[in-house]
This record gives sequence, structure tokens and C-alpha cells, in this order.
Amino acid sequence: MDIPRTPDDRFADLPGFPYQPRYVEIDDAEVGRLRVAYLDEGPADGETVLLLHGEPSWSFLYRTMVPVLVEAGLRVVVPDLVGFGRSDKPADRSAYTYARHVAWMRRVLLDELDLRDLTFVGQDWGGLIGLRLVAENPDRFARVVVANTGLPTGDQPMSEAFLAWQRFSQESPEFPIGRIVGNGTVGGLSPEAVAAYDAPFPDDSYKAGARVFPALVPTSPDDPAAAANRAAWEVLRSWEKPFLTAFSDGDPITGGGERVFQKLVPGAQGMAHTTLPGGGHFLQEDVGPELARVVVDLVAATPCPAQA
Repeated sequence: MDIPRTPDDRFADLPGFPYQPRYVEIDDAEVGRLRVAYLDEGPADGETVLLLHGEPSWSFLYRTMVPVLVEAGLRVVVPDLVGFGRSDKPADRSAYTYARHVAWMRRVLLDELDLRDLTFVGQDWGGLIGLRLVAENPDRFARVVVANTGLPTGDQPMSEAFLAWQRFSQESPEFPIGRIVGNGTVGGLSPEAVAAYDAPFPDDSYKAGARVFPALVPTSPDDPAAAANRAAWEVLRSWEKPFLTAFSDGDPITGGGERVFQKLVPGAQGMAHTTLPGGGHFLQEDVGPELARVVVDLVAATPCPAQA
């Protein structure tokens, strides 16, 4: 299978993003050998915060959050999903399935990096993948923060805004990554930030993963991922560790989605859930430092038993 790798010079002089990537290589029997990029910032002995991005962004999305978290003494790990950022990008859309994305991140984060006692923060597809990791490996996670995301099973109808986005992603002849991210913010993006989101994708041959992602969201009960997501929900219904929702107030895609977590997850009961004003779908762009402070406060307020 053809597996393009974005040239390094595409990532030169990114605004506000001085971080140097690290890499892990994993083998997929059907796809081939994949190089996956990640950031690892802050003190090695600090509590570890895992930040997972979604569609069609990459770790650049978290550039205003990393400094706040590191300053608080936390270790911050931010991978680029396969197909995004500096990670390899299989050119065949069939390489990308929900199950593979979960398996790839499990291999990288839990098997190769051996991360433990994690505070997970996920937005968009970062939540869809990360919540599966949480449910399937609960002993590795100490806390969860969900922001503008969900865990759909196909049993409930999706919003019209999402369905329109799904149609656009599959039908539009053009798929301008940077503009798409900018359109999902309240404040808009500078030309330099738009270029940074475009950087991983020199041409359409690099966009297979970005193109197919919206079609992988379970929207019917018989979706290939529906059963695994239902199983994940069964775990979350007994999850008693801290579980916090931090959605923005201006996301037409996931607005109101926090309520199901607050209702069904035991660990969400009595938590200081917050709605961040002035944020669009990509709230990291609009209110990133504010979201980071929510995470810092949660870690401080809920020490792990070893740190208590």
C-alpha cells in the first residue's frame, strides 16, 4: 500500500508551535509499517495529560494549551493520528477504519509509550477514539475531559449540521483543510494558521484519511463500529473516576452532547462541568488557554491515590 509521508520542510516556521516531534513506528499486517508522530512536553515525572485531536486537524490545534499545562508541572503527550499532521498517511481510503484508528493509538500510546495514570482530553474524533481507549483500558486512565465530542452508536439520530458536514466531506471536489478548521472557529484563523493546518497535505493524495473520517462516524445501528461503541458505553456507565465535560457554547455539531455524559457516567456526578463561552467547534483555537486551565484545575482537585 502506498503510504505518503509529508516532507519535513512543510512544517518549517509554524506560528506558535516550536515543539519538536518524536516518532514511534508500528506494524499493521494489512496496511504496512506506519510512523506515528507525537509531542512529549513537560517534566517526565509529571502527571501525564493526553490530548487527542480530531478531524481534520493535528497536534498544532493544541499549541495554546501545551504551555499552560506544562507550566502547571504536567507532562503533555499529543499524538498526530495516522493520516494527519506529521504521521504517515496511507493513500487508500480503505486503510482507515474506526477500529484501526483505535488499535493504532493503543499500540502507540499504551504498548510503545506505556503511558499510565492518564488524564485524557479529547475533542471531535479525538473523543471518539480516546473514549474507546478509556473503556477498553480503564486501568490506564485516571481522569477524562471531553470537549465538543461524543461516542455515537448509531442508535440516536445525528444533528443535521453533522449530516451536512458528512455529505460535504464525501462529495465536495475541494477539501480545503485550513479553511475547514477556520470555519469551525468563532474568531477565525490567521493566514499563517490556515497554512499550518494545510501543511500536512501537500496535495489531495495525502488527504485520504481526512476525507474518509466523517463517513466512519456511526450513524446507523448496524454500523461496523456500533457494537464496540455500545460496549464502551457499558464501561462508561460504571466509570467512577473523575469525568468532566468542557464543551463550548458555539458548536452546532456537538452542542448539547455533554448532557448524556453528565447523566450516564457515575464519575461525572458532582463534577464542576463547564461551558466555555466564545468557542466554536474547535474550541482549542478560540478558548484554548481557558480549556487548559480547566484541565489543570481538575488534576489539582482530584489527585491520584499515589499522589494523595
